[in-house]
Amino acid sequence: MNPLNGTGPVGGSLRAVDAVLLLVEDDPGDALLLEETLADSDLDAELVSVRTLAEAQSYLADCDRLVCVLLDLHLPDVHGLDSVTRIVHSAPDAAIVVLTGLAESEAGLAAVATGAQDYLGKGHLDPETLSRAVRYALQRKQVERASAALRANERIAQENARLERGLLPVPLLHGEDFGAAARYEPGRAHGLLSGDFYDVVQTADGAVHAVIGDVSGHGAAEAALGVCLRVAWRTAVLCGTGQLEKVRLLEEILVAERSDPHVFATVTLLVFPPDRRSVRVVRAGHPGMLIRSGTTVRQVETPGGMALGLLPGRGEWPQEEVVLPDGGHVVLFTDGLFEGRTGPDTRLGEEGLLELALRNAALEPAAFVDALVDGAAEGAAPFGGLADDVAVLHLGWGKS
Repeated sequence: MNPLNGTGPVGGSLRAVDAVLLLVEDDPGDALLLEETLADSDLDAELVSVRTLAEAQSYLADCDRLVCVLLDLHLPDVHGLDSVTRIVHSAPDAAIVVLTGLAESEAGLAAVATGAQDYLGKGHLDPETLSRAVRYALQRKQVERASAALRANERIAQENARLERGLLPVPLLHGEDFGAAARYEPGRAHGLLSGDFYDVVQTADGAVHAVIGDVSGHGAAEAALGVCLRVAWRTAVLCGTGQLEKVRLLEEILVAERSDPHVFATVTLLVFPPDRRSVRVVRAGHPGMLIRSGTTVRQVETPGGMALGLLPGRGEWPQEEVVLPDGGHVVLFTDGLFEGRTGPDTRLGEEGLLELALRNAALEPAAFVDALVDGAAEGAAPFGGLADDVAVLHLGWGKS
């Protein structure tokens, strides 16, 4: 809400609906003087008068309007700059104009340094000066809030970059005989990367291992948990841990690290043996996959077990071998890719995703991945866009 109804900080008039002037003054004579000065000014604002800081804090706690506090430094329940500090802490969105005596200019400057937006000498009050001080205080408070929001956005961007390095690693491959193309897009509801993660690692025997996963929920905690699971998976691969042992390990880590007992994760683990004829698949509650060969695309959903963390220690996850056609590639994805709305009561769904894939089957791997994400986003755009994060991983022998 903009408190100014003109083109500049001192232009226009301040309407009563825009802001409240909260006078905190225990001297009846000074309070009457300020009320009369206000009546002669062009500030058409509601004036609320209280005598103590406690009354002011109680009013501010329940007020949902823009407030400029006219604050005397000598009150029955507080004295000096402590009153400014307590208002700043209890009502950080309120603008503060400190009222000082004739010989308290230094106190006024100190109040501004403590968090007030301006100060006025009681002996020099006039309608124009009061109007200007209130308008400037409100404007400065808005600038402070905008600057704070900008700094917060910058910190989020920095955190996003750090999480991205953890969630979206560079595949660890030996040579160029295996291709991996990937894309990650945060959902519209949050600019911060959340719990989707993936990784690709080639071991010394030539086999290529891959994982894609999705931690339930959105936010920094879920993203951090996704990073933890990805790093644990990569460590287990490099240590030679078997597929099913990796799944159990990931569930143990998820249960130990999650902040909420309702948090769970879906994952798919793949192993591409060096013979290039098949892929071994373990699914834990995760969507199926697409297999591409030339201009042919088919959907494959191998038998799987429950998501990690739903019933800790009680899950069973079968390992299935899928024969790959010559030149076959596997496309993994998280459910955000096909859960976007395409109508008031419809979603893209896995069948719609397969149709989208078939329309773009002739594209190269990276372009194919982009076409899936962009096509899903375009279809959902009229209905709010893709609400969930999207991760897509395109894998196969040969360059991507």
